[in-house]
Amino acid sequence: MKEELWNSRFAFIMAAIGSAVGLGNVWRFPYVCYENGGGAFLIPYFVALFTAGIPLMILEFSVGHWARSAPPQAFKKINKKFEWFGWWTALLPFTVAIYYVVIMAWCFSYMIYAVDLRWGSDAAVFFSNFLGDTGTPLNFGEISIPVLLGLIAIWLSVFLILYKGVGRIGKVVALTVPIPTILLIILTIRGATLPGAIEGISYYLTPNFSQLGNVNVWLAAYAQVFFSIGVAQGIMITYASFLKKKSDLSNNAFIVSLADAGTSFLAGFTVFSVVGYLAMKQGIGIQALGSDIAGPHLTFITYPTAISLLPFAAAFFGVIFFIALLTFGIDSAFSMIEPISASAHSKWKISKAKTTGIMCIIGFIFSAFFAAGNGRYLVEIMDHFLANFGLVLIGLIECLILGWFFTVRKLRDHANKTSDIKIGRWWEILIKFVIPVVLIIILVMSIVENVTHLFMGYHWWVILLIGVLPVISIFLISIVLMKIKLKEVGS
Repeated sequence: MKEELWNSRFAFIMAAIGSAVGLGNVWRFPYVCYENGGGAFLIPYFVALFTAGIPLMILEFSVGHWARSAPPQAFKKINKKFEWFGWWTALLPFTVAIYYVVIMAWCFSYMIYAVDLRWGSDAAVFFSNFLGDTGTPLNFGEISIPVLLGLIAIWLSVFLILYKGVGRIGKVVALTVPIPTILLIILTIRGATLPGAIEGISYYLTPNFSQLGNVNVWLAAYAQVFFSIGVAQGIMITYASFLKKKSDLSNNAFIVSLADAGTSFLAGFTVFSVVGYLAMKQGIGIQALGSDIAGPHLTFITYPTAISLLPFAAAFFGVIFFIALLTFGIDSAFSMIEPISASAHSKWKISKAKTTGIMCIIGFIFSAFFAAGNGRYLVEIMDHFLANFGLVLIGLIECLILGWFFTVRKLRDHANKTSDIKIGRWWEILIKFVIPVVLIIILVMSIVENVTHLFMGYHWWVILLIGVLPVISIFLISIVLMKIKLKEVGS
């Protein structure tokens, strides 16, 4: 079986950046920043980036490049007992992709709706009608045909990008990574020329240095970095396994991580310039918009409302905004499928086209459940628990396995052999002590918060069924996959 390799270092870096940069950069970072000290938040954010984000990125690049295999096989090489963990890291992003693609399907429909600003004067009511919103996760409602059609388009795109391997991925990311960044810059320039934009940007960046003494702000910074750069999902391990033997690892990790951070920072200008304009047009203070500046509400209600108020070329900038989101999202979406596809291909020698096709079909079937009227609530609950518990648990166990049950010095030496930036013993200390402690604190605080305040006020059994059960199921399925043996089906 011929070894898959990236066509060039540029292709790998673009693919890794594309995976790291996604919808969360646009709708999560700006809000987290302004909620936690504005411009002052950048201090703990960059401390977190250099003490957790980049070290974890180097770790995963090193593991993938050293093992030259997908996560299950990589952790099996460390110890046969850890193969299940590799499957867990590959299954989690696949599960995330199931609902992530649903949000992309919403963006796909809104890209079309932006042509004639179909949401009209009340974007909130339009969004609710578009989804067939039932107002509760317990009432299934009807399937939204536009969302279903969007799902077909997105999953088909993911299959066409992945089924021929990393060579095709390299060609796709050469376009899909720079295009949304260019569009974001265009939107930022346009936003900065609007009345009220300066007030919005000032609100986003005004530093509140008193917040630096708040431990929750520092934890928010570490959480943002951890969730944003794409580690603990098997993706970076998988992508690094396709690198050539003499590839630079540490330098690549710095480039990818800083590109992700830069995109998040830029998105803040894009969002808050328009938010400032919207607040001025509605005659309210920016703080009155509150949580409307984050998540799906920002993308499908707040921003469309602002677009409709633009004095000229409103439809043009609306289309640009949703194209930017789609191109940001597609790289993240197909990168979430690649680990499980590569893992199945590697273990059972099923052809890459078959494994990719099977995963996309399974993904589409499960995604279709989110196209119903309760889909919005299912997305919110699953995302909350998979991100706050699934990802953190994987990151923690990854550090413990590689830091304490494996000679992490081997990975440092491996990275230093081919890297311009040499890492010292400080890196081992971060992996073995600092990052696990931070992740344990985040995990404990998340558990306490969810026990004392049930997420969004839902009944405990709803939380267990929709939020906790998927996290546990992924863990159990990973153990089952480790045991399955199939005859070779051909490559």
